[in-house]
Amino acid sequence: IGLLEVTLRSVDDSVLGQISDAAHALAYIIVTDRRFTDLYHAGRRTTRTSLAAEIQHQLLPSASCCEAPQFTLAAGLVPADDIGGDTYDYTLDRDTLYLSITDAMGHDTESALLATLVTGALRGARRTGCDALSQANRAHEALLAHSRGLATGQLLCIRLDTGTCELVNAGHPWPLRLRRGAGEAEEVPLTVNLPFGVAAPFTYQLQELQLHPGDRLVLLTDGMQERGAAAVDLASLVYETRDMHPREAVRALTTAVLDACRGNLNDDATVLILDWHGTGTSAFRPLSSTGR
Repeated sequence: IGLLEVTLRSVDDSVLGQISDAAHALAYIIVTDRRFTDLYHAGRRTTRTSLAAEIQHQLLPSASCCEAPQFTLAAGLVPADDIGGDTYDYTLDRDTLYLSITDAMGHDTESALLATLVTGALRGARRTGCDALSQANRAHEALLAHSRGLATGQLLCIRLDTGTCELVNAGHPWPLRLRRGAGEAEEVPLTVNLPFGVAAPFTYQLQELQLHPGDRLVLLTDGMQERGAAAVDLASLVYETRDMHPREAVRALTTAVLDACRGNLNDDATVLILDWHGTGTSAFRPLSSTGR
C-alpha cells in the first residue's frame, strides 16, 4: 500500500480527481520502473540492510499481493533480528496457481544461502512444468548435492478450474483453514514428510486438498508459533480478521506476533493467506499485482 501526500491551498472534486489520476499513473510508473533502478528500493529503506537480509529480500516475489477472478492472495515476512531463512513464492500459469512457503534452518547468511538454493531449485522445477511432488524432489536433491543443510517447506499446485489443490508438506507446520460460515479456523491435518535435505531413504507424499468458494487458507512458518509468539491465538485471530482483505489480515497476524515478542523475533515470521473465490472461469486473465 502506497501513500501520496500532497499539500494544497484549496481543493474541490475536480482537483481530487486530478490527484487520483496522477497517483494512479505514478503507481504504474513505480511498478514498471523499479525493475530498472534501485532508486525506489533505496527510498524505502531507513536502516542499513545486512547481506543476509539483502539476499532474503531478493528471493521474494516483486509483489506481496495478487488477485485473479478465482482467488486473492497476500503474504508477509517479518525478519528476525538474525535472519532466519524464510521465503514464500507464487506464480500463475494458464490453469494453475503455484504457491510455496519455506524455512531454511539456521540464521544469518548461512540460512539466506540455503534459502537461495531451495528457492532456485523449486523455481527451476516449476518452470519446466513440474508438479508439487517433482518440485519437492528437486529441492531435496539440491540440498543433498550441495550439503548445505535442511529446510522445511509446503508446496501447493491449485487447479483454477476445479479448486483442487495438490500439495507436499516437508516438515512444515500445518496450514489453517477458515470455511465460509464456520465459527472458527482449524488446522488442516496433513501427512508431514521429512524436511528437504535429510539424508535418509524416504519418499515425499503428494496429498490432495479441495478448496471451496469462501475458503481462507493460511500458510505459515514456525516463527509464527515460536515461544514468544505462543501467546497469540492464531486460529482465533484468523477468524476475527475474516472480513479483512488478505493483505490487511497478513498485517494483523504478523503485527500480533511481533507485539507478543516485544519487537524481537528469534526466528522469521512468515504468513501467506489465500482466499478462494471459486472457479468462475478457467481462462487466464491478467493479474492485478497489487503492490499499490
